[in-house]
Amino acid sequence: MLYGAILGDIIGSTREFKNEKSEDIILFPKESRFTDDSVMTIAVAQKLINNDKSTYSSKKSYAMWFKQYYNKFRNAGYGHMFSKWAESDDLFIQRSYGNGAAMRVTAIAYACSDLKQLYKEVEHSCYYTHNNHEAKKGAKAIATAVFMANKNEDKDSIKQFIEKKFKYQFVPLDEIRQEYEFNSRTSYCIPPALEAFFESNSYESAIRKAISIGGDSDTIACITGGIAQAYYKEIPENIMSEGSRFIDIGFKKVIKEFDEKFVYDPVLKFSTK
Repeated sequence: MLYGAILGDIIGSTREFKNEKSEDIILFPKESRFTDDSVMTIAVAQKLINNDKSTYSSKKSYAMWFKQYYNKFRNAGYGHMFSKWAESDDLFIQRSYGNGAAMRVTAIAYACSDLKQLYKEVEHSCYYTHNNHEAKKGAKAIATAVFMANKNEDKDSIKQFIEKKFKYQFVPLDEIRQEYEFNSRTSYCIPPALEAFFESNSYESAIRKAISIGGDSDTIACITGGIAQAYYKEIPENIMSEGSRFIDIGFKKVIKEFDEKFVYDPVLKFSTK
């Protein structure tokens, strides 16, 4: 269930600082790679898989997995603040308002049975790296979108719930592309990433629309891709086969283990409790 986010990250990896504001793109140029978005998505999945085995608190467990994966994949393109935190021997609290918390929460949406549990889990994932209202709000909004999409809610219901709960305003992509530029601030990235999903009609179209926005392309496409897979339930075979070449084999093992533990159940219904 995590390939949607990771493939979005890979497709966006070559566009982050060289935006292509078009949907007519080559999905996987030869320079494509996974970035910190994928690494931290897998770190979250590892934490959730190992919940029952950890001797740490939930908050500290997230921190330990983030640091472990950072040290394993140091050249994945992390932000300066996160690198400083991850390389420190101390477990201090960062109050970043960047989009790093939102880009990695896809797995949380599958591991939680209701929104109360989901929001608590997102809070724990943000505690040491993004202990900031704006960052936590964005991470909760994205986790909510994935959660509702996985429960077969329609787009209008997802959009209306997020507008009411998180007070985000959505603008058509055609109105924001021209002036949109790179900025990793959460409040700047989350509404466009969601809008790309709302305007899509398939996983592929969601990714193409996410790339066409410009800006922090790998993170926007990672976020949009995670929601799109939850909603459309499938990724085109050509995208899976071509994109798979860029995914670390260890990531694939974690995803397999995660899917075996947190299986999608179409009988479950959305609940706001």
